[in-house]
Amino acid sequence: MIHFFDPSNEKMRSKVPDIAAKVDILLGNLEDAVSADNKEAARSGLVQVGKSVDLGSTQFWTRVNSLDSPWILDDLTTLVTEIGDKLDVIMIPKVEGAEDIHYVDRLLAQLEARAGLTKPLLIHAILETARGVANVEDICAASPRMQGLSLGPADLAANRRMKTTRVGGGHPDYVVRVDPVGAGTDEADIDGDRATFQQDLWHYTIARMVDACVANGILPFYGPFGDIKDTVACEDQFRNAYLLGCVGAWSLHPVQIDIAKKVFSPRPQDVAASQRVIDAMGDGTGALMIDGKMEDDASVKQHHVVVALAKQLAERDPELAASYGF
Repeated sequence: MIHFFDPSNEKMRSKVPDIAAKVDILLGNLEDAVSADNKEAARSGLVQVGKSVDLGSTQFWTRVNSLDSPWILDDLTTLVTEIGDKLDVIMIPKVEGAEDIHYVDRLLAQLEARAGLTKPLLIHAILETARGVANVEDICAASPRMQGLSLGPADLAANRRMKTTRVGGGHPDYVVRVDPVGAGTDEADIDGDRATFQQDLWHYTIARMVDACVANGILPFYGPFGDIKDTVACEDQFRNAYLLGCVGAWSLHPVQIDIAKKVFSPRPQDVAASQRVIDAMGDGTGALMIDGKMEDDASVKQHHVVVALAKQLAERDPELAASYGF
């Protein structure tokens, strides 16, 4: 999970040490959700956190203001020169094409040289416009600094003129309906009871984002889920993204931290089942019937994905390691 906090809020800053111990990535947000008159306070607060808080193994990120804003140049100049040695990744909102990444890449190189940094800062882009989605492959390939992408469903919905006012998740009007009784005849009962099934507004975009990221060796993330109280729907949206290949999601409130951890960590029973297939397949060639299912070289690769992720997570989390039997 990428957990967001507002550095202009002193109460939130005071909770950073405790929250950092629970999350994978802690992100100081300077953009949306920070009012215009708080931009400088947020930037100063983030510098204070970077200089004073030991985050341990938790990565430290920031989301700066958009490239067309009056704050972006000060954001990058201040953060890189003052706490560039503490930051891991800079998240750039509303990226529309490779040219945006080229600009940030060059500017970071200049600022890193000024600050004497030896470790290059990485870039994470947010897909929030139709043009950004159309150029997603070029964005992923634009710089060796690229760390990954996140989906920004709210801004993207507005840019596309989608008629949803939700921050992520589905919509009850986006459905398919079963055929009426008597379909294909003159007696079709189109007004009778017919089941409907809500569809996923974000399936196409997430799948395209995942393909572009994988093709370029970077990481896809689902972004925000705005209905904090609806933890069930949040888990559903996160799980859809997980199954499609995303490696994580944003958490906007502490209640979403445990949801992200639960969803983006393979279930222990799934890890055990995958390990059983891997063991049975030996060198991975040929085909076997295991529990009535055909397993071959293609399916064993899928099982390796599950086990490899479990081992990676277990290195950071003793509780998970115990549940996996590692």
